[in-house]
Amino acid sequence: MSVYPDLATVSSPCIGLCRLDRDGLCEGCLRSGEEIGAWSRMDEGQRRRLMEEVLQQRQRQRQVFVQRLRERDGLQRVLHPLRQPPREQGWNRDELADLLGPHAPAEAAVLVGLVPRVEGTRVLLTLRTDGLRHHGGQVSFPGGRVESADRGVLAAALRESHEEIALPVCQVAPLGYLDPLLTISGFRITPVVAAVDPDFVPRPEPGEVAQVFEVPLDYLMEPARLRRIDMDYRGRTRTVLEYDWPEQRIWGATAAILYNLRRRLEEGR
Repeated sequence: MSVYPDLATVSSPCIGLCRLDRDGLCEGCLRSGEEIGAWSRMDEGQRRRLMEEVLQQRQRQRQVFVQRLRERDGLQRVLHPLRQPPREQGWNRDELADLLGPHAPAEAAVLVGLVPRVEGTRVLLTLRTDGLRHHGGQVSFPGGRVESADRGVLAAALRESHEEIALPVCQVAPLGYLDPLLTISGFRITPVVAAVDPDFVPRPEPGEVAQVFEVPLDYLMEPARLRRIDMDYRGRTRTVLEYDWPEQRIWGATAAILYNLRRRLEEGR
């Protein structure tokens, strides 16, 4: 199966990550500069052959690790496709309706990195450095605000992951998007689900990340591991999600994103 989840319905493999690597290929779609320049002059049959044969072969050669992700097929059935980032305001909007200000939330993106290990898939997480303005000392996914120079949420998630933990684009294979999540800090987060090369060695940026660690995906996908904690906040009782993980407290937005991943996978069975 192609890592491009909707090849059958599009005539371009572009995912908005438009930058040539040292081999002269686009980091997002793996086309050469010559192929990109000639794209508008190709007929539909030529485009299809390039996408379904040449680009898929390049993908297999470059990112063998994605073939080892056992959840890949199921994820590609249930995730929003890479070329169609979700536009909804946030699946938890009703819970936060009375806390949202008059202005539109700032756009942000995180990378939900899935590492295919021999013992099973693991989720890549970070412990934020104490003292950060947002979520200091908390467990989170690599990511942050979408900047004006980013070509969308995918580019932002990959850029932030490289800045925070030195994850190179060649060691990550984006698969699709989960549903956006709103936060009381004023962000609309779009999670990008991706396979991460198990040979990747993180180098945390000490000003942002104190630790990088992994948690088994199977553990996080067990409903019994997720707790719902009721707390009073600004005049009403609200529910906060928290995972029963013995080494770190995984809660809040990070737990909510993992919950959304579990629900997506359950719906796709």
